Amino acid sequence: MSYPGYPPYGQPAAPPPGGYYQQGPPPPAQQYGAPPPPGQYYQQPPPPQGYGQSPPPPQPYGAPSPYGAPPPQPYGAPSPQPPYGAPPHQPPPSYPPAGAYGAPPPPQQPYPPQPYGAPQAYGQPPPPVQPPYGQPPAPQAYAPQYPQYPATPPSLGYGPPQIIQWNGDLDANALRSAMKGIGTDEKALIRVLANKDPLQMATIRDAYARLHRRNLEADIKSETGGWLETGLIALVRGPLEHDVHLLRESMAGPGTKEKVLNDVLLGRSNADLNAIKSTYQRLFRQRLEDAVRGDLSMKTERHFMIVLSAQRAEDAAPVVKAEIDRDVNDLYNATEGKVGTDEIKVCSILSTRNDNQIRAIAFEYQQKYARSLEDVIRREFSGHMEDALLYQLRRGLDKYMHQAQLLEDAMAGMGTKDHLLVSRVVRFHWDRTNMANVRAAYEKRYRTNLASRIKGETSGDYERLLLACIGEKV
Repeated sequence: MSYPGYPPYGQPAAPPPGGYYQQGPPPPAQQYGAPPPPGQYYQQPPPPQGYGQSPPPPQPYGAPSPYGAPPPQPYGAPSPQPPYGAPPHQPPPSYPPAGAYGAPPPPQQPYPPQPYGAPQAYGQPPPPVQPPYGQPPAPQAYAPQYPQYPATPPSLGYGPPQIIQWNGDLDANALRSAMKGIGTDEKALIRVLANKDPLQMATIRDAYARLHRRNLEADIKSETGGWLETGLIALVRGPLEHDVHLLRESMAGPGTKEKVLNDVLLGRSNADLNAIKSTYQRLFRQRLEDAVRGDLSMKTERHFMIVLSAQRAEDAAPVVKAEIDRDVNDLYNATEGKVGTDEIKVCSILSTRNDNQIRAIAFEYQQKYARSLEDVIRREFSGHMEDALLYQLRRGLDKYMHQAQLLEDAMAGMGTKDHLLVSRVVRFHWDRTNMANVRAAYEKRYRTNLASRIKGETSGDYERLLLACIGEKV
């Protein structure tokens, strides 16, 4: 499906204003996970500088904003599109830009160095373990290094435990009151749990154990059931532990839930992947690489070993024209330019480039060979590897539209894929700005409201939980 002003899937996104190729670290953005100002969700980023252009001179205090005039466009580029949900030709909000389309997360201060002999920090990768005798080591993917640019910080809930200036005692008491005695007040559970960020959720868990000497997760399991229980447990665990348990469940028993592996592992920052690997080993006493290797096989296994090596370019790494051209040539020579397909070369490129680089690669491939990279992947690959490569490509092209498509995929067809719908709604809801953009992208692509779509697929307290997670009042 296509619609005016936005390219359909299968066509690369147009280059951003000022051209793809930029130098220097990105502008700072609002703290990840912070709620947007009241009544505002969508922010416009400052116009990026074209290659070789000097930055604009500083404006005196009280001068009109320079954002009102559109920046110069490269030859043939379409006019810039406002962020999802923003009315056209509106001046930007007065607060600093945050969650802007295609912008990397804000840099954070590095953690203080640990003294010699200190225990391993939470969320850091476990020490390297040699592969079993007779097995080859994991393939090393080519990844350009940019040591002068800061590492992408972990997402909220994936870093070390933090103490925040927020008291969870009232919510802990409200949760206990909703579950004690005869019957359970499911609406109260939803109201308390569905609008908290990961740090607040950790505070509530600790307060519940301290005040009532009980485990919140165990109490919810004993008082609820069905997909409502699944969603509430996902909220209580927080994003990191929920991801780890999803991985464990997807690889338990016969068969593998490949879509769950894609959702949890693909397109993640190196910091998030290292936190997932460390927590998986801490909880289940097994390296995640070994678990994945035991469930996948052949070249798909090697693809995910590249992903788990956490060698992805950091979000602050620039888009360099020479490197983009080399990647485009390598992709062509690995697919259309030869008999057969060099699957590992394609997997390596899409697994070790950041979203901005993937977007530039897709654009240049289309310009050079008059064919979309998505069409090439569909023709050259099949099965789980095709799905995984398309997942990485689409996320790089447009992460909001990709998340909207994932939600529709969980609801389309005969029956609802509830395990995917619950996990995806909960994962997207942790960042409220992200969820608002996903809702706007969903409405733009499918011409219907996400809340209405969910109402048509669910019912009862399960419906109320999902609606509360996407920001509806219940």
